[in-house]
Amino acid sequence: MAVLKHLANKNANYGKALEYLMFQHTEGGKPVRNLEGDLLMRDTFIIDGINCEAFAFDRACRDVNQKFNKNQKRGEIKSHHYILSFDPRDQTDHGLTPERAQQLGMEFASRNFPGHQVLVCTHTDGHNQSGNIHVHMILNSVRKLDVERQIFMERDSDCRAGGKHHVTRRYFNYLLQDVMDMCQREGLYQVDLLSPAATRITEKEYRAKQRGQEKLDNLNAQIIAAKMIPRHTTFQTQKQFLRDAILKTAAEASSLQEFKSFLNEKYGIQVKEQRGVFSYLHPERTKYIRGRTLGTDYEKEHIQELIRQGIQEREQADVEAKTAKARAEDEKNTVFFLGVRYNTTYDPSYNYYSNPVAILFVRSELQLVTDLQTCIKAHYSKAYAEKVNLSNLQKAARTVCYIQEHGIGSREELREERNRVQEKVNHTEKAIKHTEDRLRIINEQIHYAGQYYSNKNVHKEYLHALSRYFYRSRHTDELDKYDEAVRYFKTKAGGKIPSINALKKEKEELLTRKSSLETTLQSEKRSLEELRTAAYNISWLLNGEKEQNRSTESICTRKEPSRRMDLSL
Repeated sequence: MAVLKHLANKNANYGKALEYLMFQHTEGGKPVRNLEGDLLMRDTFIIDGINCEAFAFDRACRDVNQKFNKNQKRGEIKSHHYILSFDPRDQTDHGLTPERAQQLGMEFASRNFPGHQVLVCTHTDGHNQSGNIHVHMILNSVRKLDVERQIFMERDSDCRAGGKHHVTRRYFNYLLQDVMDMCQREGLYQVDLLSPAATRITEKEYRAKQRGQEKLDNLNAQIIAAKMIPRHTTFQTQKQFLRDAILKTAAEASSLQEFKSFLNEKYGIQVKEQRGVFSYLHPERTKYIRGRTLGTDYEKEHIQELIRQGIQEREQADVEAKTAKARAEDEKNTVFFLGVRYNTTYDPSYNYYSNPVAILFVRSELQLVTDLQTCIKAHYSKAYAEKVNLSNLQKAARTVCYIQEHGIGSREELREERNRVQEKVNHTEKAIKHTEDRLRIINEQIHYAGQYYSNKNVHKEYLHALSRYFYRSRHTDELDKYDEAVRYFKTKAGGKIPSINALKKEKEELLTRKSSLETTLQSEKRSLEELRTAAYNISWLLNGEKEQNRSTESICTRKEPSRRMDLSL
């Protein structure tokens, strides 16, 4: 899209304008010279003059100023600089050439700056290596000729010779509308220039970001040369810090009050509201910045819309998460047996009498079968023996469902699965122990690093004290703690003193890892216990094969059968 920018210049040397248009300059406006100190000509430019000779622009402007006795004071605006920049895509998509851009610039200047001396110059290098075509229009602030009054002229002097170019908001909006009409007529890319920008970045902020990024890059180069890692690689202006914090907080908040509270708590940004207008105070500033200065996306109305959208997105995400969880739970609680789908969760409304096979697939905790040969109570009570027999059948059925659900096809596969889970349990236990050992070391380092940093200044003063003996006698404890910390890191950490923030961050990561490993270990132990129970029950099903050294103690009277069961297959 085409954009129009205006700059007012108080420099009385009009030759500088011609020099800028013809010779190479840095983005900061400084001329580029070769080794001999000569200016370097631009690779491509097209230059013309209106109401003056292009290469005599400086002399012609001085003559007009002297004729009308204008622009004689230091603080007066001597010239106005307009830059019309076209979209880079216009060259390939719409066939825009430098010659056509120069022609459009000449028409625009003649139409909107009548009676003025104007330099019109087209460049193809683009700003910040963008490569877009743009047209510079530099005009003397004093009008040379009388012209007919135009609709955009607001004062009587705007059409008379000797009057000064007057830029108001209304006039600049007229110019923007003319740019949009011109691009629409020529079929070029264009956006609505009259609507406020969603994110408003001024020239001053843009330049500040460039300078800050350059300084940061130089500093990072020194840090990298010292074999360290830079903390930040992208410079952020105060306004950009506000923008990022505002948008992120608005997406998380549930109300305007919560939005203001979160900004203050997380970023130290204060929000002031006056007559429905939001202003933001950066933690390093004393003056508030209005939301409209940052852009329309940071005003109250848009913040309210972002909060509403955030609430809807979170609600939708909760619904989707619950739906996915229910679907996963349903899939988890479903098995297929002989092509028939069975739900492993007990459903009171289901008619199990009509399909008694379904009850066998209702999942419950695997339990050991009871050995009737060693159950003394079953020997003296036939009813109890029948009850135990029925219970064994139910436990055996659940065991069959379990091995089918896990795709176990043989006793060998069951044994391999049990061994595999046992190895996982051993590995997880080792990982937990290693994490706990590392946590112990980190806690020690936090302790000694705290001693080091809290007494570092005392030690520094001790080194510069006139009488070290007298100073140490007054700060013995602090210096001893400092020396103890230094000895610890020399012997345990190679003499490198880590930062407390880095140690605390690693501690949090280790605690999170330990909690995750403990949860995993519980799940793995539960799986191992189920496999052991399944192994015992399968042995009972297959003719009751058990180890010869199995205890003859009655299983009926055990409180923890898993500790005494036969785990062999």
